[in-house]
Amino acid sequence: MSLLITGVGVVGTDETTTTDLYVADGKLADPAQATDDAERIDGAGLLALPGLVDLHTHLREPGREDAETIASGTEAAARGGFTAVFAMANTTPVTDTAERALHVAALGQESGSAQVVPIGAVTAKLAGEQLAELGLMARSAAGVRVFSDDGRCVADARVMRRALEYVRDFDGVIAQHAQDPDLAGADACCHEGEISGRLGLPGWPGVAESVIVARDVQLAKHTRSRLHVCHVSTAETVEVLRWAKSQGVDVTAEVTPHHLLLTTDEVTGYDPTYKVNPPLRPAEDVEAVRAGLADGTIDIVATDHAPHARHDKEHAFAEAAFGMLGLETALAVVIDTMINTELITWSRLVEAMSVLPARIGRLSGQGQALAVGAPANLVLVDPTATTTVDRAESKSLSRNNPYHGRTLPDPVALTVWNGRITHTR
Repeated sequence: MSLLITGVGVVGTDETTTTDLYVADGKLADPAQATDDAERIDGAGLLALPGLVDLHTHLREPGREDAETIASGTEAAARGGFTAVFAMANTTPVTDTAERALHVAALGQESGSAQVVPIGAVTAKLAGEQLAELGLMARSAAGVRVFSDDGRCVADARVMRRALEYVRDFDGVIAQHAQDPDLAGADACCHEGEISGRLGLPGWPGVAESVIVARDVQLAKHTRSRLHVCHVSTAETVEVLRWAKSQGVDVTAEVTPHHLLLTTDEVTGYDPTYKVNPPLRPAEDVEAVRAGLADGTIDIVATDHAPHARHDKEHAFAEAAFGMLGLETALAVVIDTMINTELITWSRLVEAMSVLPARIGRLSGQGQALAVGAPANLVLVDPTATTTVDRAESKSLSRNNPYHGRTLPDPVALTVWNGRITHTR
């Protein structure tokens, strides 16, 4: 395929410049060399960004293909402007061996509409006791560099220390789901406060997140290893991260779109769509994580896209599965909460949703500037378009979309992965 995009605004590190982009043979080429048979798109009024990279996606395959498959999940990713996703390890079976990591990577190559990068488990079967095959997964053709027991916290400090020490030798990173099980157990499902008390729901206090992060940044400093903190949701955690970075700790962190927009007030109707882990937090925490993303204390946005079949979500709130969809609406929410409020620039958005996720995951070929010779991974964005979100229109197999009925930006006009159009509006 060859494609010429004319007069498009290309977001750079400091400014946006208007130019032409030419895609040929999977790369960005000199527009002056565009052939007559190239497909042509008028880019006037559009912005071109490097393809988005999600460091935190649940694709469910293998094991829960009723909720999502790699094919459907990456179609949703492409619709959201993503050209690469990191697939979390909590599948069935768990991605805790080199063989299983290779299987996930192969499925992505066979049926993906975006690059699929397997994340390896930190511990065998996510049990939090024995380390998984970290070295074998790293040395395999899958080249795993991110390890996480997401959905469960690596609560044992000795196990966490050993994991950090182990991955240091091959430049891996441990991505921690920070939830002290003694402070917020498996049944905790609502931010601990007035609303959880009034609704009679088990409380999930913010301190259960920040105390694990405080411990882990100390362990990362001690081991001289890389730590990544998943789905930051509290003001206290932002302050811990700010301190750790001031001390030179090699720590990065992410915030989800839903923690940038939604608050614990959504839970008052007992709608299990809004049951997520960590839970939605009060407005003051939302303000704090927005500020943390704006000043770089929180490095990136990651979706924590968590599809669920209807029979897992349609229960009483306390019994329903945790998680919500995020891939198709992530860019829209970040534009709504961070760009339209002038908290960040477009260049900072590119850094947070493309450049740094690729860098943290040590993923080459993604998150690169749109220059001649670079891989043709890009998304065209209409910064003024809006829509009313309809969960029935999702590319995902699941329908647990927390933005159903909301008016949000509708930014993604075209996604190109590896020189191939994977989504067009």
